[in-house]
Amino acid sequence: MSATTDTLQLTPFEVLADYERRSLAHIAGMPEEVEASGLWRGIGFRVGTRYLVSSIAEVNEILTFPQLTVVPGTRPWLLGVANVRGNLVPVVDLRNFVEGDRSQITDSTRVLIIRQHGGSVGLMVDEVLGQRNFSDEQRADAEDESDQRYGRFVPERYQLGEVLWGLFSMAALVRTPEFLQAAA
Repeated sequence: MSATTDTLQLTPFEVLADYERRSLAHIAGMPEEVEASGLWRGIGFRVGTRYLVSSIAEVNEILTFPQLTVVPGTRPWLLGVANVRGNLVPVVDLRNFVEGDRSQITDSTRVLIIRQHGGSVGLMVDEVLGQRNFSDEQRADAEDESDQRYGRFVPERYQLGEVLWGLFSMAALVRTPEFLQAAA
């Protein structure tokens, strides 16, 4: 029997599952497949002068700055809502939420899409710096986060070269009562 005849006897789901299985078998050198004890991967980004990193599992998507519709009667850090593939996603200026200072929108401005209870939310950051890999040995022995505003979201820091990266917890952010109350 030919492969074409076999494919015709499979259900559409079985064909897709087989296609996925064969595709994954041919992926060469994907970084996510590397298993190393004590290795941690994250998405690096910059907010103002701070270098932060969040787990790859916490960031679902990275967008260029989208067109927004302003929502009246909301806090200044809620910039508006964006239509992301048919879903309305609130977009928050992360720097304004944490520091109280508004970020400037530039060519490098990005929006990190994260999931929270009830849907997704976008976090505007100054720049996305790509994937970063950290080991347990790079965990900074330095004192805790010195800025109280970031301290509740940055439980630990990692030293990578000359840069001290704060591990930013998106889960802690979306559970913050202030974050949940965007109405002014």
